[in-house]
Amino acid sequence: MLFKELEIIDPILAALEKEGYSTPTPIQAQSIPHALEGRDILGCAQTGTGKTAAFSIPILQTLHHNNPGNKKPIIRCLILTPTRELAIQIQESMEVYGRNLSIRSGVIFGGVGQQQQTDMLRRGIDILIATPGRLLDLIQQGFIRLHQLDIFVLDEADRMLDMGFIHDVKKIVQLLPKKRQTLFFSATMPDEIQHLAYSILNEPIKVEVNPVSSTAEKIAQYVFYVDKENKIKLLQDVLKNEEIKNVLVFSRTKHGADKIVKRIKQLGISAEAIHGNKSQTARQKALKAFKNQDLRVLVATDIAARGIDVDDLQYVINFDIPNVPETYVHRIGRTGRAGAEGISYSFCQADERSFVRAIEKLTGKKLIVVEDHDHPALELDPTPMPKKTVQHRRPSQGRRFARQS
Repeated sequence: MLFKELEIIDPILAALEKEGYSTPTPIQAQSIPHALEGRDILGCAQTGTGKTAAFSIPILQTLHHNNPGNKKPIIRCLILTPTRELAIQIQESMEVYGRNLSIRSGVIFGGVGQQQQTDMLRRGIDILIATPGRLLDLIQQGFIRLHQLDIFVLDEADRMLDMGFIHDVKKIVQLLPKKRQTLFFSATMPDEIQHLAYSILNEPIKVEVNPVSSTAEKIAQYVFYVDKENKIKLLQDVLKNEEIKNVLVFSRTKHGADKIVKRIKQLGISAEAIHGNKSQTARQKALKAFKNQDLRVLVATDIAARGIDVDDLQYVINFDIPNVPETYVHRIGRTGRAGAEGISYSFCQADERSFVRAIEKLTGKKLIVVEDHDHPALELDPTPMPKKTVQHRRPSQGRRFARQS
């Protein structure tokens, strides 16, 4: 199937063609026709499946067709998302897909001064992308009215729950017109998210692709068993491989992320961290440099990394293995996109081995153990893994990270 078979208007098709997009992903192929018909959508899709375009394209087309001809645009679509990075990413996508349309979009989020955002709102926009806290703040100040809203998108609903925003979301929903189209997306569907979905959706079409238990087939997944104090040495060794052009490294804590960056820079390797203690300006600058490959290593915590979308990212390293297996799936899903090959390395210390077992149970796939490295684990696993539970192979055929003698 091609985008031109989905009854998408020529201005948007031209924008897609300029970006080199001709074939929709499964969630786009399933969602776009129903969304264009005005149906509510319940989408279960993880990061990297193309869900941003799945709602952006029909929104732009619908607003274009229903253009009231107002000299000053009014907010006709609200896209609610949990993080600043994801909000910015969605705004960038709207600008790309809507470059040939007279549809104005804007983004608001906390952590920065509001003057620039309120000036934008006074000028008028059709599509507002927002994080919950700043949106409620500006509504209370009288800068935003949603009484003429036609379309509401709730993106990353499960992450809203994880980050404690679910009550803010419910407050915002109460302020929306009852008659509207709602597009609801979530990577997972815990009970509270299901209840929320069915309380705000009207006879939705359910679309589901790449269930959370699955990982991209082209992602090669390796695990290094290493003692905690040797993890940073192992990371330094891995990065001596010049074939690794850019890599996203996950740390469990903000302090840990800063410490990793400090040690990497000692090798003369460009690296920056993004996490909640970094200013929005610093985070955007680091992410832009990483996307442009001016920055080789980006170290992130899970919440800060939500919404990172980098083309051609080949390597993801789990410096700390997450204790929630679904989080692992989201992390490695940032590589191996659009049919490209990806590689993930996980550094596992003794007390993380149970996390590896949980990941393997969820994904139904054994991680490949890398044994021939300079920092093998000496600590005993508190709950040893049964023998012969994983394959023992080198990272890839004919490839090994550099080792200095």
